[in-house]
Amino acid sequence: MSRLPVPLVCVLIGITLALCNLPLQWSFVTPLPLAVLLLYVAQPVGTRAVATRMWWAGTAYSAVHLWWLTAFLGKLFGFPPAGALALVLYALEGAFLAVMALLAARLVRSAHARVWVLAGVWVGLEWLRFLGPLAFPWPSLGYTLLPTPMIQVADLGGVLLGSVIVAATAAALVSFWLDRRTPLLAMSAVWILALAYGVTRTSSQGPEGRALLQRNTIDTFGRASQVLTPEEDVAQYLRLSRFRQPGEVVIWSESAIRKEELVPQAPAGGLYGASFSSGLRANRVVAWDGQQITSSTDKARPVPFGEYYPLRQAVAPLWHIIERQIGLSLTSVPAAQALNVLTLDGVRYGAYVCYDSVFPWVARQLSNKGAQVLVNASNDGWYDGWGVQQHFMMGRVRAIENRRWVLRSVNEGVAAVIDDLGRPRQTLSRGEGVIHARYRLLEGQTLYQRWGDLPALSLAGLMVLFGLLIERSERRRIS
Repeated sequence: MSRLPVPLVCVLIGITLALCNLPLQWSFVTPLPLAVLLLYVAQPVGTRAVATRMWWAGTAYSAVHLWWLTAFLGKLFGFPPAGALALVLYALEGAFLAVMALLAARLVRSAHARVWVLAGVWVGLEWLRFLGPLAFPWPSLGYTLLPTPMIQVADLGGVLLGSVIVAATAAALVSFWLDRRTPLLAMSAVWILALAYGVTRTSSQGPEGRALLQRNTIDTFGRASQVLTPEEDVAQYLRLSRFRQPGEVVIWSESAIRKEELVPQAPAGGLYGASFSSGLRANRVVAWDGQQITSSTDKARPVPFGEYYPLRQAVAPLWHIIERQIGLSLTSVPAAQALNVLTLDGVRYGAYVCYDSVFPWVARQLSNKGAQVLVNASNDGWYDGWGVQQHFMMGRVRAIENRRWVLRSVNEGVAAVIDDLGRPRQTLSRGEGVIHARYRLLEGQTLYQRWGDLPALSLAGLMVLFGLLIERSERRRIS
């Protein structure tokens, strides 16, 4: 490998790491390629060289994991080569990792110390990806534990705790390679404990809930460009709603109702995705009892460059050019000022819209406010390939973190009933149809709900501290 050009080596490592991530079922082996990446990047070279290596690897990692974005952009612009614009995002993702590596390289100099600092800071970077209007938490290491019982530790510290385990295991493997066995012995014990914790979790009991979930096949781009009228949209949802059984709450997907005056056509006793464009644009879920909208909650995190357009006024001419090219009006959707639990017939629903499902804090806030079941109204027609499965699998972890069932009603994508262990109980991933969902209404509070990401961030800080101690020890030995 040393005979190959450094950029090529980094790209190969990044590709290998991506091929051990979601939605692939062997994603639990991620610590192995991650260990190779950390060791190669942390070699005793200059700080800029460390950052450059990480940039190449991180860009390749993002490009493979998020390859589906190229297809999305090609469809959006109606010109397949426009998919190459995704390269900008891949390079930006690589740049974030490169900055992280630069900071680690300046903090410590020995390869062994750098590995542990890199592992800890990597987790910190994942946490930062949850924040701000440009937040984009793809990919996160913790999700790679989903095929194993270890993912159940998410109720202790969220998906970020899983990232700590993966990153620390990779660093421990490097320590073992460098003839330091204690870290790997410690992480082996962690794996055993996490596996034991996972296999001993059982699904909680509670009152039964009933809902009618839909999987629609409405053309997302036709809807966005107004080729499909709001009335035609609602007619398709109403057709499937006729399969409703007694006691079922009807749940429609994101943006099912695009005119406020169409709400009365929806069946009484339902939760409906609504995107009203009159006045201030909104993307929300509303509870409708047949007489009035009893409560609603807005989308917590609009999609960057899909619903939120940075510098919309400052560079308006540029955005106008893009609007003419794609034939769509680009108006930003304001983020929710507060998340509201929706109530129907005494049941408390924690509803969130599409992209919100990849942000742990959204479902956590709703559960802490008393939600007995989580509802994800989604439009996955924007996604392609791996993106559909990644979105679905990431959303499953919200059930584990909060020990609540999750109901997914979707346009395209995967309609599903997910239990409080994150297991899909009922799914529909192809064609048009309905799911007669049967689920449990649960209460109680997990450690993750109480403490959030604090335990995981504290452990990430300990990894950085361990790297600093290694650096000090090695300097003393040399002197």
